[in-house]
Amino acid sequence: MIQQTTFSLAPKRRGCHLVTNEILANLPAPMPETGLLNLFVQHTSCALSINENADPDVRTDMEEILNHVVRENESYYQHVFEGADDMPAHAKSSLFGVSLSIPITHGRLNLGTWQGIYLCEFRNHGGSRRIVATVIS
Repeated sequence: MIQQTTFSLAPKRRGCHLVTNEILANLPAPMPETGLLNLFVQHTSCALSINENADPDVRTDMEEILNHVVRENESYYQHVFEGADDMPAHAKSSLFGVSLSIPITHGRLNLGTWQGIYLCEFRNHGGSRRIVATVIS
């Protein structure tokens, strides 16, 4: 069986944000005993990732690393109409990816002890982000 729902996450400032609980609150209930959750963000300037869910310094450090790897205002950027943060946001989105697959075991997401779902917002003002969640059982 396949269930699918689309919902929006609340707008976030630029950075990496732990959104596991916001995702869980929008998933179909009950979850299957075993299955797979696919999450897909319908935007080209943010990403989804799984990373450390305990120490908030990890989220801050990830933002700093990304800004070091993909810098704003590079002279070779041609796509500059939407602001200095736009082309770097597209590049970061491609590097991280727009979808995740997470196993479902015993009716729960089978994340590791210290794993959480991140929305990585790469725009200064990205707005709310639409997520398509597909549960396969």
